[in-house]
Amino acid sequence: MTHTGVLSLLLAGPLQSWGASSRFTRRTTESAPTKSAVIGLLAAAVGIERDDDKRLTPLSALRFGVRIDQPGTRIRDFHTAHHTATGKAMPLSERFYLADAVFVAAVEGEHGLLTHLQQALRAPVYPPFLGRRSCPPARPVDLTLHKGARLEHVLAHEPWQAAGWYRRRQHNRPPETLTVLREIRAGDSPAAADTLRDQPVSFAAAHRRHALRTVVTTSVPRPPAPDTGQAARHDPFDALAAYPEGDNV
Repeated sequence: MTHTGVLSLLLAGPLQSWGASSRFTRRTTESAPTKSAVIGLLAAAVGIERDDDKRLTPLSALRFGVRIDQPGTRIRDFHTAHHTATGKAMPLSERFYLADAVFVAAVEGEHGLLTHLQQALRAPVYPPFLGRRSCPPARPVDLTLHKGARLEHVLAHEPWQAAGWYRRRQHNRPPETLTVLREIRAGDSPAAADTLRDQPVSFAAAHRRHALRTVVTTSVPRPPAPDTGQAARHDPFDALAAYPEGDNV
């Protein structure tokens, strides 16, 4: 008998960027992590090379969902570069990021594979990053391995992971619900759904390919924040909470 489960992930950092349709000199970001980027993060932790489509396939088959715990702020940066050999300036490009965002992502699948992925996240072959290599996570990525759970249940009940300073700022008017974007189950026929081209097929540089997948957007009641022990995870930005908003540090 094959046991299934859900591995929940914490995606939090100063900057994140989740591009799905970036072209040429304009590199945009989605408002939430894409499946392609999160599967890429897991593949890097395991040590799967970019052109190894065979090892990528079981990870791509995992069912994916994400909850927006702290939406962050969209910011724009400009990027310049020079050709190494000639010194010629490359075209100026725009890069978009999410600043101070926090997400709970989750993948559902075979329990043994999820156990392997959780172990890899704790000792990754290649370091994880949040969409781009310039965006490292501020906190450990792995949250909890839920044996026998379903994706919907985990995204509804995983404790609210917003940063301490953000929860304090929202103390008088905390959000009543959190937005969830989840992949449909096989056989489901939702009345309203979107399609995203972020289902990874191959990460090979020469023929990177993505397929369409169906995504449902729902909301769940905001769960309680983590208890004291879990909330003790290091967040370097808590040190700034003592300063009034707008002050320079």
